Amino acid sequence: MATSLLEDVAVQTEALFTLGNVEWPDDAMLIQQYEVEQILMPENAKCLAVQAFLHMSNLPFRIVPQTNAEYMSHSGNVPLLKLPTCLVVGMEAIISYVTNSICNLCADLDERSRAEVKAYISLVENSLTPAELYVSWLDRDTAKQISRPRHGYPYSWPLQLIIPVMKQIQQWRFLRSIKWSSKSIEDVYHEVDKCCKALSDRLGSNTYFATESPTELDAVVFGHIYTLLTTSLPNSRFATVIRKYGNLVAFCKRIENNYFQEKHNAGHFPMRKFENLKN
Repeated sequence: MATSLLEDVAVQTEALFTLGNVEWPDDAMLIQQYEVEQILMPENAKCLAVQAFLHMSNLPFRIVPQTNAEYMSHSGNVPLLKLPTCLVVGMEAIISYVTNSICNLCADLDERSRAEVKAYISLVENSLTPAELYVSWLDRDTAKQISRPRHGYPYSWPLQLIIPVMKQIQQWRFLRSIKWSSKSIEDVYHEVDKCCKALSDRLGSNTYFATESPTELDAVVFGHIYTLLTTSLPNSRFATVIRKYGNLVAFCKRIENNYFQEKHNAGHFPMRKFENLKN
C-alpha cells in the first residue's frame, strides 16, 4: 500500500511538471524537522534554500514542523512540499516543480547563463553538502555533542541511542561511496574554501549571482552559506573560512533582510542572527 501511494504521488508530480501555469494554492505546506530541537546542518541548508526560493518566487507557504519529516518521504529527503494535488519531496524536486509549473526565475536568462546557474548549483551541492554531512557525522565531537542527540530527540530510550547510530553508519557509507569518508577534517575545510572562493569570484560586487534579480542559485547558496555561518558547532572553522569572503557574508545578510525580515518580525521565521555567532 505504501509503495502504491508513493508511486501515485510520483506520477502526479511528474504529470504536473508538464502542465505549466499551474495555480499555486494558498495553503501550501513545507514540512521539515523542528529547527530548534532537531534539524541538523545538511537538512537545514536545504530547507532554508527552499524557503528562500519560494519567497523569491512570491509563493506563499507555511512551515509545518514534524519530528518524523524525513520518514514521510521514500527517499528520506526534506523538505516536503505538500500541495492539494501532490507531494513534492526534496530541494531539487521542489525547485524543478516550481520552475516548470509555476514560476521560472531564470526565464530572462540565455542558455549559457542558465547552464552556469546549473553548474554553480552542482558545485555547491557536490562540495558543501558532503562537507556538512562529514562534520555532522564523522567529526567525533560534533557527532557526540550535537548530531546524535538532536537526531535522537523524538525518541525515548533506547531508540534515542540506537537510531542516531544507525543514521551515522548510513551517512558514513554514503560519504565513503563518494570518496569523502577518507578525507581529513583539513581536507574538508579546504573543499569548503575552494567552493567559497569560486562563489565569491562569481558574485563579485553584484547583488545576485546570475542577473539583477535572484534565481534558484541565489537561494541554494544562501541556504548553505547562511547555515554554515550561523550553526553553533564545537569548532567554528566553517564560519572562519566563510568570513574570508566578505561579499558572501554581505550576500547572506542581504537575502535575509530582503526575504526573511518581514516574516521574522511577524514571528514566522526564527532567524539565527549573525551577531550571535562565535568569534
